Amino acid sequence: MFRVKFYEPNENKPMKFAVIASRYEGKWVFCKHKNRDTYEFPGGHWEKGETIEETGRRELWEETGAEDYILKPVCIYSVLRNSGEEETFGMLFYAEIKSFGQLPDYEIQKVELFTELPESWTYPEIQPILLKRVRLYIEEKC
Repeated sequence: MFRVKFYEPNENKPMKFAVIASRYEGKWVFCKHKNRDTYEFPGGHWEKGETIEETGRRELWEETGAEDYILKPVCIYSVLRNSGEEETFGMLFYAEIKSFGQLPDYEIQKVELFTELPESWTYPEIQPILLKRVRLYIEEKC
């Protein structure tokens, strides 16, 4: 069982990853990893020397080929699997993609656009919770 916790985007937390819930022309953008048969949001780990926004921008490009987009921080979040587990933090972003370039030849096999959400999620106990938070953000801010 997973527990997802949310924090304000300006809180001082040691962030280790970025996840980017994205839309293009009103459709949700999901990635299919080369080694999995499921769908996930673009995202990945922070690299030394990057800001968390730079991580989000890099991961969005690496996993979708997005070239022109607006990236907004939604919140910081953490996922805990066990009560004794150390809490790790990531930034949840929302991106409105305006154009894609060629998909880089890294770990993503393909990018798909969904009006209805995919049935097969890579992280089914986490991703729907993150998407709900992004939808609330869109309703309030966009």
